[in-house]
Amino acid sequence: MIKTDTIAAIATAPGMGGIGIIRMSGPEAPEILMRVFKPAGAGSEAPESHKMVYGKLVDGDQTLDECMAVLMRAPRSYTREDVAEIQLHGGNYVIHKALELCLKEGARLAEAGEFTRRAFLNGRVDLSRAEAVMDMISARGEQEHKAAVRQMNGGAASFVRAFSEQLYGLQAGLAACIDYPEEITDEEGAGTLQEGLDKLICGLEAAMDEHASRLIYQGLHVALIGRPNVGKSSLLNALLGEDRAIVTDIPGTTRDTVQGEMMLNGFRVQLTDTAGIRETMDPVEKIGVERSVKARREADASLLIIDGSAPLNEDDRSLLLGFTGEGAVVINKTDLPQKVTEDAVSRIRPDIQCMTVSALDTESLQPLRNYLSGFVSVSDQQAITQPRHLAAVKRALFHLKEARRTIELFTPDVAATDLQAAQEALSEITGDRADEKMLDRVFSQFCVGK
Repeated sequence: MIKTDTIAAIATAPGMGGIGIIRMSGPEAPEILMRVFKPAGAGSEAPESHKMVYGKLVDGDQTLDECMAVLMRAPRSYTREDVAEIQLHGGNYVIHKALELCLKEGARLAEAGEFTRRAFLNGRVDLSRAEAVMDMISARGEQEHKAAVRQMNGGAASFVRAFSEQLYGLQAGLAACIDYPEEITDEEGAGTLQEGLDKLICGLEAAMDEHASRLIYQGLHVALIGRPNVGKSSLLNALLGEDRAIVTDIPGTTRDTVQGEMMLNGFRVQLTDTAGIRETMDPVEKIGVERSVKARREADASLLIIDGSAPLNEDDRSLLLGFTGEGAVVINKTDLPQKVTEDAVSRIRPDIQCMTVSALDTESLQPLRNYLSGFVSVSDQQAITQPRHLAAVKRALFHLKEARRTIELFTPDVAATDLQAAQEALSEITGDRADEKMLDRVFSQFCVGK
């Protein structure tokens, strides 16, 4: 266990609530607890470990609140240190007063993520599991939550440690023939090095899932494009179930991109309503058109909206002919007499899926929702998806491939440096090798109190 001072922080979200929690961790946590908390009944000794006790929060002779307290003795705690928690009524004044008392009695205000950092440094969790804690807290959808659970259960760690063991084996064979050249030949020590590297490279490439990573942590980005006044804003509002964008009959009402978010299959889908695309001399509208083109270019998929109640015009035809990438054509306003059909669109672009909807009819939007759902499905198989882990695996792959190329051109011992660099990159995922700078970067993303 790493010897440290005692830290304290508010562990609940800011604002009023039914309960507020002060958390302390460190060698003085029991003593500080008993200086600010008086258990009901006789006696002033620290409560039994892992037993919730009723009492009062006090400042000298003054009672500040009725509360509950629990002491969790090391190593059976989140940080593997002595941990104390005080559960108070969730008012802003009393919770901050309680923290102030703990700090006055000798605790130090915890930094962001410092409790979990101590859990990592004391060996309770590896770095990937520590990151999963924050991923769990910040999850905004079902799939982000599931990914965090997989991480907490050792998803990435199990992959990485298996690959690390294979790599250690290759390095051991290579080291043997380098250190004892007279006793162990290159063939004996590194004869299977190329085959082993090929297996490692294929395995790591298969373990990465960048598509799933983008969907889990960034969501699906969909751009609604089309000429002015085809109902893009109405369709955005209908899909979101709220009045997010301003809707009028005046062409060019939307001058800038408007974004909203909905959930599909547990994934976040970010919809972007764009300015109508057409030739214009209006400088403000022209900027909006440029941003529409940019939004379309950066989106994972686009929906080209057509006004079904008006004949196709040149702007519609130009957009249809220039439509590229993932996406579909949506004929809107089917609540009005129709002048555009799916067959008419197919004659111009038979290669693009087309569907008809009405922004005023929620049921008519279901085929569109089903279509978008096709973009937000990932395999249930365990994979490396966390962005920092993906970056580390990519670095490891770079060095492994360099080592593979070096072996073909030179003697095996020349590849030792790249093999070591690959090992260090993989070790960064679990934190087996992690410098202070990297730990600062990881834990700075945490909230204070966790």
